[in-house]
Amino acid sequence: MGDPQKQRKKYETPRHPWIRAQIQDELKLIGDYGLRNKRELWRYRTEISRIRGIARSLLAKTEETRSKTEKELLRSLIHLGVLSEDATLDHVLDLDVTKLLDRRLQTVVARSGMAKSMHHARQLISHGHVIIGGRSVSIPGYMVRRDDHPEVTLQTSEPTQREPSQARAAKS
Repeated sequence: MGDPQKQRKKYETPRHPWIRAQIQDELKLIGDYGLRNKRELWRYRTEISRIRGIARSLLAKTEETRSKTEKELLRSLIHLGVLSEDATLDHVLDLDVTKLLDRRLQTVVARSGMAKSMHHARQLISHGHVIIGGRSVSIPGYMVRRDDHPEVTLQTSEPTQREPSQARAAKS
């Protein structure tokens, strides 16, 4: 184990970063999903790669040794909303990065019509105007679970419309 105070990279960069088709695909995904930079995209690609690697290793094991881990993996992906209820390991191998990007809070807010665009959704979230289940979430990359999806709402009251403080009222 390492020092918990030192951050580690949570993404892997492409092996050949200067391939024109790859750059165009990355820029299209960044624009469609309103990502801040390529590192955000690479983080989700690394996560998909990790999940698919677990599925491949489970397929290589015998049936009795893989059953518990397979159920845990499928349950977590179904709970996240990436897979449907009747999914199998073959469906896990078919996952791509867009499945995870669709579960981001920024994408959910923009596609539900609460924001005018992906960039507007990112701004609403980072300014703290989006509430999930009674608590404010200010992280655009927050993964919205299947159960939390109906609870995503916009904050109705403006915090700037508060009563003036007593010190200010006494001063004037």
